[in-house]
Formats: sequence, C-alpha cells, structure tokens
Amino acid sequence: MPEPRTRPAHHGVRRVLAAGCALAAGAAGLLAAASPGQAVPGADGPGGRGAELYLVTLEGPGTAGTSSELDRGLQKLRMRTRQERVLESVEAPEPVYRWTTALNGVAVELSTDQATRLSATPGVAMVEPSSVRPLAASAADPGADTAGLSPSARTRGGQGVVIGFVDTGLDPDGPVFSSAPGLGPAPTGFGGVCADADDWGPATCNGKVVAGDWFVEGFGADRVKASSSLSPRDDDGHGTAMASIAAGNAEVAVRVGDEDLGRYAGVAPQSRIAVYKACWSAPDPSDDGCATADLVSAIDRATDDGVDVLNLSVGGPPRLDTVEVALLGAAEAGTVVVAAAGDRSDGTAAHPSPWVTTVGASTGTTHEGRVRLGSDGPRVDGAMLADEGVGPARLVRGADVAAPAATREQASLCTPGSLDAAEVGGRIVLCERGGVGRTDKSAAVQRADGVGMILLNSGPDSVDADFHSVATVHLGATDAGVVRRWAREHPGAKVRLVPRGARARDLEVLGFSATGDPAGPVLKPDLVAPGSGLVGAAPTRAVGRRWDTQTGTSPATAWTSGTAARLLARRGWSAAWVRSALVGTADAVPGTPALAAGSGRVRGVRALRPGLVHDLAVEDYRTWLEGALPSDRPLNLPSVLLSSARSTTTRTVTNTSSRARYFSSSTAGFEAHDVSVSPAALRLAPGESATYTVRVAGGTRTSDDGVVLWRGGDGTRTRVPVQLSR
Repeated sequence: MPEPRTRPAHHGVRRVLAAGCALAAGAAGLLAAASPGQAVPGADGPGGRGAELYLVTLEGPGTAGTSSELDRGLQKLRMRTRQERVLESVEAPEPVYRWTTALNGVAVELSTDQATRLSATPGVAMVEPSSVRPLAASAADPGADTAGLSPSARTRGGQGVVIGFVDTGLDPDGPVFSSAPGLGPAPTGFGGVCADADDWGPATCNGKVVAGDWFVEGFGADRVKASSSLSPRDDDGHGTAMASIAAGNAEVAVRVGDEDLGRYAGVAPQSRIAVYKACWSAPDPSDDGCATADLVSAIDRATDDGVDVLNLSVGGPPRLDTVEVALLGAAEAGTVVVAAAGDRSDGTAAHPSPWVTTVGASTGTTHEGRVRLGSDGPRVDGAMLADEGVGPARLVRGADVAAPAATREQASLCTPGSLDAAEVGGRIVLCERGGVGRTDKSAAVQRADGVGMILLNSGPDSVDADFHSVATVHLGATDAGVVRRWAREHPGAKVRLVPRGARARDLEVLGFSATGDPAGPVLKPDLVAPGSGLVGAAPTRAVGRRWDTQTGTSPATAWTSGTAARLLARRGWSAAWVRSALVGTADAVPGTPALAAGSGRVRGVRALRPGLVHDLAVEDYRTWLEGALPSDRPLNLPSVLLSSARSTTTRTVTNTSSRARYFSSSTAGFEAHDVSVSPAALRLAPGESATYTVRVAGGTRTSDDGVVLWRGGDGTRTRVPVQLSR
C-alpha cells in the first residue's frame, strides 16, 4: 500500500501540537478577520499600557509552510528584510519579537496611528494588540478522574517522540521527569536547547527533558509575581501537571503525606519533553495568564526546534488571531494541532479552525469511599482518594467543636483555626462545604488532631476526590442529608471511612466544557477526553506537595496529545491520519449533541486500528483560509457541519489496513432530517481511497445531529459526526 504522506523532510519525524487558543466563529469571519485594512480591536495590552504592543503578521506563510528550495537561512533573511521595510514605512522601533518559521511577523511597540497605518499597508495580513489569555483550567471541579493512578497504568508508549509544552513551565525535579530507562534512542530532527538561567541550565536537560526556554516580553517582566522565576521553571503547577499527564514516567510511586496512593504513569510515558514557558503569575492572581505575543513566540520556536508533540492548554476568544495563524504554520510543518475547547463561561469553543483538533472534557474514572454510620446504621458512598480507611472513631459536627475564638458557622465550615483540638483529637469531623477550599478544611481537621473528615454538600455541587490532609469522604447533597440526620440522632456514635477503589463513571461531557458554534466554519469540538480531577505532578514550592489534581479542558488536551504521541510512535502516520484516527474511533457520548462532544471520547488503543481515515493535504488549510478551494472540493475533515446553504457534501476515505476490505455505511441519531450516504458500501484495496457523498433531505427543525458510521469487514468502526444547522 502507498506510504502515508509525511511532513516536509527538513523537519525530521512526526510532530504534534496540543494547544488551547481561539479564532473567528464562521468562515466569513475568519477571512474578514485576516484581511488587511483595519487593526483588529482588542483588550488593553499588558501592564495597563494600553494597546501598545502589537502583533503584525505579513502575508504568506513562514518557512514551515514554504515549498521553496532556497536554504532556510536565506528564506528567513528575506522575511526579515520584508519586515524591516514594512516597519520603516511607519517609522516603527526595533521589534520585541520576530517570527519566521510558523509565520512571518513581528511583535512591536506602536502608537495607535502607526498600527492603523500598518494595517492598511500592502503585504500586511493582520495587525492586533497583544492581549493576555487564561489557562484552560476550570474553576468548577465536578468530579475526580484519577486515571493516572489506575492499577493498569501504562508503562510504555511514545518512544522517540518529543512533546513540547507551551505553558507555565516545568518543575523537572523528581522521578516523574527523570531520565528513566526505556526512553529509547535520542530523537532525530530535534534542534531545541536548554536555555541558561539561575535555576535552569543545560544540565537540566537530562534525556527526558530535552529543551527549555521562556518568553516574557509580551506579559512584561515587571508584571510577574516577585517569587516567579524568569526561566523555564514552573512557579504555578499547571505546566508541570500537563507534562506529567501527557508524558510523565511510568512506575512512579505517588505519596502524599502518609498516604501511598499507588503508581503513576503519563499517557505516553516514553515521550521526551520540551518546555516553552509563556504563561506567568502576577501579584494579583486575576492578572495571571499568557500574553499572545509570548504564545506566538513560543509556538514559532517550538516549530523551529522540530518538536513532535507540543501542548498549549490556553483559553481564548473564538476568533482568528495571530496565535491561530502561528498554529496554522505549525500544521503546515506537519504538526497535529490539538487544542483546549476552553470553559463554557468564555462562550463557544475556542479553536474553531480546521487545522486544530479541539478537545472538550468528559468524565473518566473516579475513586470512591464509603461512610459506615455505626455498627448497623446507613452506608453512603462518595469520593475518596485515600487508600487507607479510618475508624471506628467518634463522629463530631464541626459546629459543635468550635475553638474559643471561632464562631459556630466558621467551625461548621472547618475554616483554618476554627476547631478545638481538645474536642476534635482522634475524631472524624463533619464539615460543611463552602467558605474555604476543600483541602483547607481537611488541613484544619488535621491541625486540630482529627483523624478523618466527612465533607458535606448542601446543594447540587461537585463531589470530588482530592488530596486531603486526613482521610476524607466527600458526599453529595442527598447522602449528606442522611449523615446530618444520623449524627443529630446519635451524638457521640462511631463511624468508619472505607476506601472502595476506582471505577469508571458514566460517560458524559462535563458541564464546564465549552460547546461549538453551529454557525462556525467546521464542527467543534472534535472530541472529548477525561478532564476531571486528573492526578499530575506539581512543584512543591507552588502547592506544598509533589502531586495535585487538575480539572478542565487543559488536562483533557494533555491526555489527547499524549494519545497522539503514542500513535505517532507506533504508526508513524501523518498529522491528518493521526487526527482522523482519533476522531473516527472515539466512543459516542450518549444523549450528547455533536456541538458538545464532537465524535465522542478519545480511545487510544482503538485508534491504532481505525479502518478508514480521512486524509488531507496540509496545503489545503491555507487554500481554504484564502477562500480558494473549489466549491466542489471541501476540506476532507473527519467530521461534517452543514448549514442551510448546503444539502450535500463529500469526503474521501482511505483504507489503512494491509488487506483489501469491504466497508458498509449507515446513519444514526438524526431526528428531524433524512440523511443518506452514497455509495452505501465500498471495497478498497490496501491504501486505496474513495469518495462518498452525504445528502440531507427534509427537516422539521433548525438543528439536528447524528453520525455516519462505516463498518469494516475486519470489525473496525469509523464514526463521522455530523451537525446540521438549517
């Protein structure tokens, strides 16, 4: 069979870019936003300076998307010459950053008048002020997914792949990022280096960690928190967690306090890690984030280094901007671009562009615990991460054991310092949710010499398995009511807290995960992945321990980029094949529209045998963006979004197996439209391709969704999610 298309030779082997940024809501908006003639409005720049630092993108691709036979150094020199001529036309100063790989552009300090004049200059594609974006972690915490601690945690996968992380940096200390045996030969075609800083230098790169650099000019070095390190080292914990979820070493013991919580492994534990710190902590946490100028610089550097996997879990508005253009450049270099859909509170899903695989968050596994009330009382179950139980021990209500200087209300919430050690010592405490963080409550119980905590919800809040200071079971509102009543009726009685281990939760999309735009250019998100309470490594100086939990589309993105790295290592496929395999083999999320779940939850093992894939020539992305694709040749994406303007579309599939196969089609899920596929069946030789047509008829409402399913004679199933916006 024909070999799958690979990325340009000057970039070596495969690469994946996992990201979390944004662009415009519809194809028309995409093109309008990219057109010259007007500066793109945006928020004030870093440090309250107003929109002074601008991102200027010139027309045409960077070297990553250029097919020229000229030496790359000469290509870059010509781009810099173009940049100089454009900047001289408005008497602009020396740029803060220059980009020539993922895109051709600069970050430069401009007045409003200069920016306006530049936006009207021939050859300038886009001018926009730099802005600060949040990380794609959710403030909501709707459950606990501790898949990294599964007894069947992976011990292999991702060998030969370099994953780069544009994030808050990395704390490289500890066994999860050590140069462990089994990483395999050093990757070829990778050119990254370890930058030199006070707490990070060439010696930090140890074989597992292969590069590190930082970018702060956009955010402003004068705006970072005093304790922040101007180096690739992580001060926040987010970047360290994402790196461990995607690529942390296997067979690492997880201990928190006196608790031995099992063994840890990232999704692709044999992958290498490259660090590109572009997200920073400010004195006021509400000012934390990632300046777009720094993000673009990090993406440009990572693309130039030739990483195989780059993870950027950053939120943002759903519009085309310079970050998205940089990601297009990464895709043109052969990159699988994987992005965080972001939080629902930010609006529709970030990254509605076709060159990004956008990831939402779903449930996964949870660790449970049981509360046994007395010797013959009720048994109620909740979330519990500890692996050792406690009791029988006397149960006390927090409100009844207030410290002399505390109120009953403070003690009921178990706020720090509110509990009387004389009344709490050796006991299990009932603590109401609210007021302070969940783990702050168990710390207060520990300081008062308590041995356990039962955390009670009073409303429809999340139930979470956290790293607590004492053994803790977290109960939902209904079970919490049972315990409250029993405690009132049995003062001084004894209870036990018993761990029950991990179980799979019912598959659903988590409520905070952003949904796609039915009027957008393509279907988003592409898929979902576990994104609730995933265990990851943490810098001790940031969170006070070596491990923490992460919730949001950020960890879901890291999970997916690790899964993509495993595919790259095993199959050596092109970016389009990897993306199509991930989308086509995902598990359906019952009762969930495609605009929330895409094709469903990613399944890495199944993606190794996708049956059919939707291949795509990487140059089609830019052709599509420029509106130059023929009307009868849509982008060959592994999903379909049809508006009222169209009733048919085509896709082309390729047989990935080594034998001739028969594939039959069916449709399912559509409630208001008649959707058909022709031809209904295909017989394809190894590597052979064929085109099919999706037709829509009828319709009793404006929106509908379902799936086209291709079943292979060898048992494979390829799902193509379809969203209809009529």
